[in-house]
Amino acid sequence: MSKTNNVVFWGLYIVAWLIFVGLCIEAGALLVNFFFSLYKPEFVQNLYQKLDLTEMYNGSKLAFFGIYSFILIISILKACLFYTVIRLMHKMDLAKPFNSFVSKQILQISYYTILIGLLSYIARQLTKSLMHHGFVTESLNQFWADSQAFILMGAIIYIIATIFKKGVDIQNENDLTV
Repeated sequence: MSKTNNVVFWGLYIVAWLIFVGLCIEAGALLVNFFFSLYKPEFVQNLYQKLDLTEMYNGSKLAFFGIYSFILIISILKACLFYTVIRLMHKMDLAKPFNSFVSKQILQISYYTILIGLLSYIARQLTKSLMHHGFVTESLNQFWADSQAFILMGAIIYIIATIFKKGVDIQNENDLTV
């Protein structure tokens, strides 16, 4: 492999770590917001993204816990997705990339991506429904605005994972015949 490709790979590895750390901070901050909104709702305006859902909490506890569950699960899944990417990049041998570990990791990445997209889409539809019942949900759109992109990206990664699995099978077959 050329030196340029190796530098690009390690640059992307560092970017993946930065994104992972950012997503972990976001998930942790949202978790802190959740607990503060339950126990000290007057302090929420000073916290991360000022995600104040006290009106929703007072109107319907079921809607509050449902929406916040979606927010937390999606943010945690995004962090898990990038952790899987980091594990893949850390253990992948670029000289011989077709192995079962890489194939499984790419398949797992596709599952995380599709799941994030589907949960985001369901949450977006739920917030539209809640808006018709008088709840203010405009501040929540940032958490699932990209649901369709995640679904499409997950489908593409799944196709790549299937091709990669076939490549691993062919490589294993060739190794046995030589």
